[in-house]
Amino acid sequence: MLELVRKQARFFLAATLAGLALRLFFVLHFPAVVDDSRLYADIAENWLQHGVYGITDSGQVMPTLSRLPGYPAFLAAVFTIFGWSNFRAVLLIQVLFDLGTCFLIARLAYRMFSDCAAKAAFVMAALCPFLANYSAAALTETLEIFFTTVALNFALLGFAEFQREGSGPTSALAAWVACGFSVAACILLRPDGGILFGALAMTLFYAFLRVRKANHLRPSKVAPRALPIVLAGFVLALGTFAPLAPWTIRNFRTFHRFEPLAPRYANDSDELVMTGFNRWTKTWIAESTSVQEIYWKVPGDSIDISSLPRRAFDSPEQRRETARLFDDYNQDHDVTPELDARFAALAAARVQSAPLRYYVWLPVLRIADMWLRPRTELLASDPRWWEFNDDPIWLTVSIVFGLVNLAYIGAAGTSLLRARSFFGIGLLIAFLTLRSIFLGTLENPEPRYTLECYPVVIALAAALFFRRSDLG
Repeated sequence: MLELVRKQARFFLAATLAGLALRLFFVLHFPAVVDDSRLYADIAENWLQHGVYGITDSGQVMPTLSRLPGYPAFLAAVFTIFGWSNFRAVLLIQVLFDLGTCFLIARLAYRMFSDCAAKAAFVMAALCPFLANYSAAALTETLEIFFTTVALNFALLGFAEFQREGSGPTSALAAWVACGFSVAACILLRPDGGILFGALAMTLFYAFLRVRKANHLRPSKVAPRALPIVLAGFVLALGTFAPLAPWTIRNFRTFHRFEPLAPRYANDSDELVMTGFNRWTKTWIAESTSVQEIYWKVPGDSIDISSLPRRAFDSPEQRRETARLFDDYNQDHDVTPELDARFAALAAARVQSAPLRYYVWLPVLRIADMWLRPRTELLASDPRWWEFNDDPIWLTVSIVFGLVNLAYIGAAGTSLLRARSFFGIGLLIAFLTLRSIFLGTLENPEPRYTLECYPVVIALAAALFFRRSDLG
């Protein structure tokens, strides 16, 4: 890959400058410092100033486990060097990380396909408006995508070592250790980073089964060929989970609970989890628009029953019960345990009446929504863009972003049909599948949750440009 960059220096320089310009455009005109950004910053500053990993509550610093320490640590490092709450510096550094991701995506395509595919992947990554948009957001996505791509590159390097003639049992261990640490970085940024470990473990297990099947008539050859795979799995797990130990120990000592990641609903130990309301939400929600109009507003803001889709009610009586629940909630904008229990009862009735809807069809719709919706959530576009009543400029942006997203996904899907026998394809498919299935279980389908898959999407899309003559 380095040789390709040297040979095509002008090409890569031009694409890098174009990618830099696109990202600086978002940083200058659409910087996103949102509530989560300020929460991460509050944790970082308390960590630095008071030595407490915590949030400020009524002027008091309270320890927290609601967010993993990866992004607060990044913010703490940036604030130490460039000044407190210097989000402009944060975004500019994220731009550099994102440009690094472009080279790593090109490396994926180079290893799997060809020089031409690597160049195409680099251009598609550099000019991807979705990656560029999130590099201008003080959120975990840019770093998460970077370390995901690092891990995938090391994994492909490790798998390549298995295929080398005369490769010893420990020849690939360095790659798998680095892969494990990269996955750990993903997890320390977001708990769902562990999905990548699942995909890697599945692929290694499949490789182990193939070795056993290929040598079932020659047992003496199974152990020497299987040993590198077993060792790879061991060091991958060690590299992934060992960095989580300090966080797990801290949570046990501070909160007296075993919490190696972060709570499912990012809540602290003294916060009420609205399990009934959340389950009721999952009985009907299928699109991110409802997340903004209903899910994010509870508790704290009024909610309107007219914002619910028809599938939220199975009968007129159920609609009346839902209206009563909304009226009671809107009185003080809080979900009490009693009100949450009533939501739970309504959810149970809906699940019992239509289990396939709850367990199959709605998860499928949520997955489709996250993959196919225009990725304009950080911009001023109307989330109900399909009603065509938005400002013409932002309506155009929504349509263009939607078409670009479909183009990337369509190209990746087409490539899978022609490149499914290529090196590393199984790992990429496993990652896409596992992450999509997991996302379908969430009650808050947000398009940004599929961004971690975009390095894979772009690398696969670039396969349309490979030439078999380039593969040697």
